[in-house]
Amino acid sequence: MSIKVENTENKNEVKLEFTIEAAKFDEAIKKVYLKSAKYFNIPGFRKGKAPMNIVEKYYGDEIFYEDAFNEVVPEVYEKELKENNIEAVSHPDIDVKQIGKGQDLIFTAVVQTKPEVELGKYKGIELKKVEYNVTDHDIEHELGHMQEKNARLVSVEDRAVESGDITVIDFEGFVDGVAFEGGKAENHELTIGSNTFIPGFEDQIIGMKIDEEKDINVKFPEEYFSEELKGKDATFKVKLHEIKKKELPELNDDFAKDVSEFDTLDELKNSIKEKIEEENKNKAKYETEDAAVKAVCDNVTIDIPSGMIETEIDNMTKEIEQRLSYQGMKLDNYLQMIGKTQAEFRKEYEEQATTSVKSRLVLEAIIKAENIEADEEKVNEKIKQMAEMYGQKEEQLKENEGFVNYIKESLKNEKAVEFIVENAKIK
Repeated sequence: MSIKVENTENKNEVKLEFTIEAAKFDEAIKKVYLKSAKYFNIPGFRKGKAPMNIVEKYYGDEIFYEDAFNEVVPEVYEKELKENNIEAVSHPDIDVKQIGKGQDLIFTAVVQTKPEVELGKYKGIELKKVEYNVTDHDIEHELGHMQEKNARLVSVEDRAVESGDITVIDFEGFVDGVAFEGGKAENHELTIGSNTFIPGFEDQIIGMKIDEEKDINVKFPEEYFSEELKGKDATFKVKLHEIKKKELPELNDDFAKDVSEFDTLDELKNSIKEKIEEENKNKAKYETEDAAVKAVCDNVTIDIPSGMIETEIDNMTKEIEQRLSYQGMKLDNYLQMIGKTQAEFRKEYEEQATTSVKSRLVLEAIIKAENIEADEEKVNEKIKQMAEMYGQKEEQLKENEGFVNYIKESLKNEKAVEFIVENAKIK
């Protein structure tokens, strides 16, 4: 086998020309035939028993070419990338020049490569000090959440519905006098003021009394997900069954005992303050580090290959697909619901993907420049945490070279960010 490597006219792109000897390609054809023979049904032969030359005569000589190409090329391609120190960051653009039985396989692969990073100033950058102080309002806000969480619902029978009440209603919606699908429910619980219903609906519930029936007129938003209903006037026939209100517990020492391990409200407040202080400290640290990386990236010019951006968008899309799957939804359905094409969706994430890739490349360059290494102790500590989190054995994770390298790279990135911050001028 022979290979030629040359740079193309595009920056960070190389062209590889492969010549694989005929004997190796013919061997791949035979291998593919043996794998797929059972699927061929040719007259005069039992299914899967036709010889290779008969299959080729019946379907054409090229029947096995594509699979044979995929059989022989990936291993050869990866091997040559490694031997020629080529860091590919995109899928190869393949152009087959010659393919056939008894012939050398000749093809080219054009691939984008990892760009060189020329670092600008990364030591002594100026950063604004980020600081968050805990206020009385912050503590009262947290206490309010705790009150809400421990509130009890009380039935109301002596007045009409007010904003903030929880109502139990029957409703059925009509457009042009015809009931529409999904527009009917019984004993539906609706919090007035939650804005979970069509605009204007909840406001018209206010003032209703128990057992009262009422027609509520609304207009579906122009951006409503249902094509049949968007922008349409609708009438909902509503009957009110119950009114409930939240009764918040009083803030005192008894409340503190009920909701925490503390005996007094003052102790609970101090605990909340300490918790918020820790959260603020982490928030300030994250924002300082984010600003530091951004400042360093602003001092660097990199020609990022489009393949790296596309791969990053692919990864981001996979994460979104996974999150949607937890809600029982597919990406195509989600895009249809928000009225966007796949291309429009990907375009929205282009800037974020570019920033992410640039940050990663810059940190890699700093790691190289400063000879930053991951501490073995911290690597083992991280592996232990991950093992506990996922219910696996530490030894098994340590045997996974890819996983260990991922942990090491993550820790090196963390150290690189810390290095930038430690060497920054914070005002």
